[in-house]
Amino acid sequence: MTARIVLSAVLLVVVVAAAIAAATALGVRGYLLDRLEGEVQRSAQRAPADLTLYEQGVVPGLAGSPGDRGGPDDGPGGPRIQDLGSLTAFIGVTGQEDFGWILTEGQAGQGGAELLGTGTVVRLSEVPADGRAHRVEVEDGDSYLVVVTSLPGGTVISGLPTDDVDDVVSTIVTWEVALVAIGAVVALGVGLVVVRRQLRPLRKVAATAHAVAALPLDTGDVEDLQDRVPAHLRDGTTEVGQVGAALHTLLSHVESSLRARHRSEQQVRQFVADASHELRTPLATVVGYTELARRRPDDVETVRTALARVADESTRMTSLVEDLLLLARLDAGRPLATGVVDLTRLLLEVTRDAQVLAPSHRWRLELPDEAVEVHGDEERLRQVLSNLVTNARKHTPPGTTVTVGAHADHEHDRTVVTVQDDGPGVSPELTAHAFERFARGDSSRNREGGAGLGLSIVQAIVSAHGGSVSLCSEPGRTVVSIDLPAG
Repeated sequence: MTARIVLSAVLLVVVVAAAIAAATALGVRGYLLDRLEGEVQRSAQRAPADLTLYEQGVVPGLAGSPGDRGGPDDGPGGPRIQDLGSLTAFIGVTGQEDFGWILTEGQAGQGGAELLGTGTVVRLSEVPADGRAHRVEVEDGDSYLVVVTSLPGGTVISGLPTDDVDDVVSTIVTWEVALVAIGAVVALGVGLVVVRRQLRPLRKVAATAHAVAALPLDTGDVEDLQDRVPAHLRDGTTEVGQVGAALHTLLSHVESSLRARHRSEQQVRQFVADASHELRTPLATVVGYTELARRRPDDVETVRTALARVADESTRMTSLVEDLLLLARLDAGRPLATGVVDLTRLLLEVTRDAQVLAPSHRWRLELPDEAVEVHGDEERLRQVLSNLVTNARKHTPPGTTVTVGAHADHEHDRTVVTVQDDGPGVSPELTAHAFERFARGDSSRNREGGAGLGLSIVQAIVSAHGGSVSLCSEPGRTVVSIDLPAG
């Protein structure tokens, strides 16, 4: 529990921190790109003047002589100043070839030019002239934000590099990853300390439960349970306190139950002793009067008296035996109720409940159009169907198809109910004694645990209704069939 709680808390911290970090990085990136796009848009405003210079054979933005694309020229209106790394390209200019360059730092502080390759110029020519900034990859993997300006004399493309924006965002992401990792480690350490401290009372409650579990409670006269949950651990306002209070109440019930069991055992012993004593006296009387009648067969009065006494004692023993049988029936439980039971409705309700409890399974119903009815105890039959469906749900993996069906065998006046699944199946060794009490399956079908009484209860109830139950299993197909008298 400690590990799960701490890991859940750390995961929550990491997720929240990562979300904040991602939002921060995206926000900074968007802000910087908006600023860069504004600068590109302002650079694009010089497009008409730059196109006029280029039509005259002058490379705008570089110092040199007219017509010399690599030389200096101030151009009309004086020197034109552009940022280092800025991109300019001309596409479809009359009398000029498609041409582009990136402004670099030349000698003596003067601007130089790095010519764009043909592939880059072609990619630039494919950028739409919609007045918005677009990201384009140029030589050496450099990324530029460009704006295309379409003019009567040709197309001018202006752009600025995104390296600075990418570097800033990369630095932010690196720091955020480091800080999230440090935060996760700190949260893990603090969480372990805090959770262990908070669960310390729960460990004390568990220690009390283990101490009680170690006591020999199976037979004999058990002394009063001395181990109890301390009062300060039974505060109902906290979860641990609720567990402590529940365990304390449970121990009280266990103690009272053990005392009641001991009293019951003593009563049974006393009852057996009393019954033996009660039976011994009339048996001795019967033996004595029988022997008396045998010795005096000619004495009619003696024989009549002996037979009368034997009859009286026989009546007394019969009454005692009937009382014993009545006690046995009461110990076995009340007789089953009898009435018309709609199995179709029971199967629908049980399967619907199973769908809610195990949505990862596939549940199918195969029922006839008419209702399937039998005579019996509705609640006990519901328990039978619930046990079978619960077994199919608990002892098969998610994704298993469970088919619940029923049909009336009019030829033999019987009703058959089946619960089938395509799970891993039951081992042949277990199939032979699956309906015995405390029989359990292997690990593949024993996921959620159990006492091993489910199928034995099913068999007992079905037998009480005059029916039978069978199990047939192989890998990929397990079928439990119930045969009941038709309603």
